Amino acid sequence: MAVQAVESSTGSADSAGSSVSLGPAVALSCRECGERFPLGPIFACAECFGPLEVAYDLPTGDPEGLRKRIEAGPNNIWRYAPLLPVPADVADKPNINPGFTKLVKADNLARELGVTGELYIKDDSGNPTHSFKDRVVAQAVEAARAFGFTTLSCSSTGNLAGAVGAAAARAGLRSCTFIPHDLEQGKVVMAAIYGGDLVAIEGTYDDVNRFCSELIGDPAGEGWGFVNVNLRPYYAEGSKTLAYEICEQLGWRLPDQLVIPIASGSQLTKIDKGLKELIALGLVEDKPYKIFGAQAEGCSPVSTAFKAGHDVVRPQKPNTIAKSLAIGNPADGPYVLDIARRTGGAVEDVNDEQVVDAIKLLARTEGIFAETAGGVTLGVAKKLLENGVLDPALTTVVLNTGDGLKTLDAVAPTTGPTAVIRPSLDAFREAGLG
Repeated sequence: MAVQAVESSTGSADSAGSSVSLGPAVALSCRECGERFPLGPIFACAECFGPLEVAYDLPTGDPEGLRKRIEAGPNNIWRYAPLLPVPADVADKPNINPGFTKLVKADNLARELGVTGELYIKDDSGNPTHSFKDRVVAQAVEAARAFGFTTLSCSSTGNLAGAVGAAAARAGLRSCTFIPHDLEQGKVVMAAIYGGDLVAIEGTYDDVNRFCSELIGDPAGEGWGFVNVNLRPYYAEGSKTLAYEICEQLGWRLPDQLVIPIASGSQLTKIDKGLKELIALGLVEDKPYKIFGAQAEGCSPVSTAFKAGHDVVRPQKPNTIAKSLAIGNPADGPYVLDIARRTGGAVEDVNDEQVVDAIKLLARTEGIFAETAGGVTLGVAKKLLENGVLDPALTTVVLNTGDGLKTLDAVAPTTGPTAVIRPSLDAFREAGLG
């Protein structure tokens, strides 16, 4: 079995301890029933089958000292090592070192949208493989090392496979990743270039994910760390670093509103977790914030549930150009609903045409070429503003999670040369360009 068995403990974090050292991480805790387990490559509670997440002993009592320690750290996610499930010497190990990407003050876009408050784009296309997935995979690599895995794997809609391939190559691990057979060519090439095995599965992402779950329980998967399955509790913590960076880059303050894309929903839930941790540690002033989730209309199970007032997310068969968000049965969907409702936010969706329009709008106004997921997020932000749901006077952060060069097919049919002319001034003037 690739998943090691661990014994449950109903005691404190310390009594649920483990021989594994992952910094401030002390146990795994069930999000549903609170049962605790030693740190290990498990992802579901043995008591209620709820999802597990990392529990910590965080450095409380000296927020100013912690803030200075963070600011003195490296310009990547390891500056937040005191808040993450990683060893203290993580920055000295071979890793792709993602993070501390730009928070762009989008004044041109704000004017276009009628936003009077501060509008920012958190542009995670600047990561090593040009998507936010580098953050979560960097976390998973450290867990894989701690648990002695020799192969790094995942089920992926594209970006994750590339991030796993790059991180495994850097760490000296084997990689074998699994994707749907019909992904964008740019993502396929990027996932394959790092030299690991890339396997295309006939079916949707949900079919791929089910196959990987079977492989984990088979002898063929022995020694494999699946970053988004048996390493998921650690992997998911990488998304918290988006919350940490946004607040630090805003001068250690919370934004009023965030618009976040939804695939599995894990990124949104962990950003919320990160914001709550910063408040609890005294690193930011406690104040209300609203979280908004963004989906593509062709794969909008969470948005559909939110609008209907349901607590259960019904799976959908994806049909959208935003393939990186095309998860029809999102694992964290119910928790996204809880967060949107608790914070006074919402979950909305946009169609493929609106996605393309938003990609072009962001490129034209701010010089940022977003992939389709970024088009979804900005498209939803625009729709929420038009519908009076987002407050245009507040500080708003919109996430772009990947690079548009990966999803050229989405914009190529309507994007190209302004004119094709002969190499002469007369031809230039005749084209109306003079």
